[in-house]
Amino acid sequence: MTTGIAVKWRSGAASDGGLVRGENQDRCYIDDERGVFLVVDGLGGHAAGEKAAESAVDAIRSELEKRAGEDAAVRVRAAISAANNHICDLAEENPDWTGMACVLTLAVMDGERVVIGHVGDSRLYLIWNGAIRKLTADHSPVGELEDRGELSERDAMSHPRRHEVFRNVGSHRRTADEEEFIEIKEFLMKPDAAFLLCSDGLSDQLASREILDLIERYDGDPGAVARELVEAANRAGGMDNVTAIFVAGSEFIGAESPAMAEARVRHSITRPRVVEPPKKAGFGARLFRILTCRTAFLFYGFVLGVALALVWR
Repeated sequence: MTTGIAVKWRSGAASDGGLVRGENQDRCYIDDERGVFLVVDGLGGHAAGEKAAESAVDAIRSELEKRAGEDAAVRVRAAISAANNHICDLAEENPDWTGMACVLTLAVMDGERVVIGHVGDSRLYLIWNGAIRKLTADHSPVGELEDRGELSERDAMSHPRRHEVFRNVGSHRRTADEEEFIEIKEFLMKPDAAFLLCSDGLSDQLASREILDLIERYDGDPGAVARELVEAANRAGGMDNVTAIFVAGSEFIGAESPAMAEARVRHSITRPRVVEPPKKAGFGARLFRILTCRTAFLFYGFVLGVALALVWR
């Protein structure tokens, strides 16, 4: 899926069940007109995980629309807490859904800034100036060790407790301003930057450097980038559901894209040649030029003529 407002950003999404699990409990939502991007990873049994993720998307979309015009951070908190309590209501009504929950990452555009609401171990990466940076923290024991530098990225990816989380949406009732629930962050969205929201099915299979290498191939089709990321996660094992939303600024272009390669060729052809100024000649070279110039030969001829006249006399 690829949509977008060309003058501001372009976005695309892809999701797949992976190669091991029989169902896809991930959900994603894009509203380019309002600048809303959401990745949700359902937790629980087959029906419960899917239901939690779907309910979160519906509740967040409805709450954000209802609160249009309010401060972005307030809207994000209210939307995620509304989703949390809606999931609790559904679980109370249906015993088969007891214990269902989800983790999610929500990004809302607010002028030139992006406000992030985050719970769990899905992620948001910022890509700018040839670098990738994880802006969200993993609310998990392994994630905390990785964020503190006590585990390498590769060791964290393969850790047996990788999927344990201590924050989720839906396991019990919450308030919007409750501490240790919703992580709120924000960043400035530059026209030549991009960002990626993804479930842990991507970040557990691909290291950040591998993710960046694929994004650097971006050539104007954000949906193609999202699909390539999902396919790469499956090639790396596909151990979980995997979802990616890629959002590119209007001036963002991949360093390894065909368009960038063409630009490099054009630059090398049209680049002005720098002509170095002539070096100042040494004394010997200057003397040689003086002794061999046209005036010098005229002088030599005059002297020779005078000498011959004297001899003739």
